[in-house]
Amino acid sequence: MRVGKGQQAVKYAIVTAAVALQFCAGGLWAACSDSIATIVSDTTKIRFNVELAITPEEKAQGLMHRDTLANRAGMLFIYDRPQPVAFWMRNTLIPLDMIFIDDQGRVAHIHHNAIPLDETPIYGGDAIKAVLEINAGLAKKYAITTTSTVIHPQISPEFASSCK
Repeated sequence: MRVGKGQQAVKYAIVTAAVALQFCAGGLWAACSDSIATIVSDTTKIRFNVELAITPEEKAQGLMHRDTLANRAGMLFIYDRPQPVAFWMRNTLIPLDMIFIDDQGRVAHIHHNAIPLDETPIYGGDAIKAVLEINAGLAKKYAITTTSTVIHPQISPEFASSCK
């Protein structure tokens, strides 16, 4: 069955509302931390410990020159407003999955297995609010797709209010 854009928007709204209710009822206190990004879909709920890249300097440095990244860790790049975003792997030694996220927390695009040291631009989309870099292969392992939602206070501030 093919789902239209209107039906897809309703599905995202239902998943987002269900996640919000679950977090409020179950206590999202730990998951509302800036150091945790939670990815939710129909079949998955997985948390990653994240470092934030917010300043231009932090974004420029990213995960460059690192030899390893813990299994359920990543770097979350946050932008002030949705915008066109492209990444590359200059001086990055770890193969990565790049998860491009819109301003509603929806996964807009996933680039699987970015090649270390490759300077080819990896385009993520026109209206990207955040990018989550994780170890290559984890997006497939945890069934993260473009139907997934990323919950983090810097992406979806409405969830942060339930942390107080």
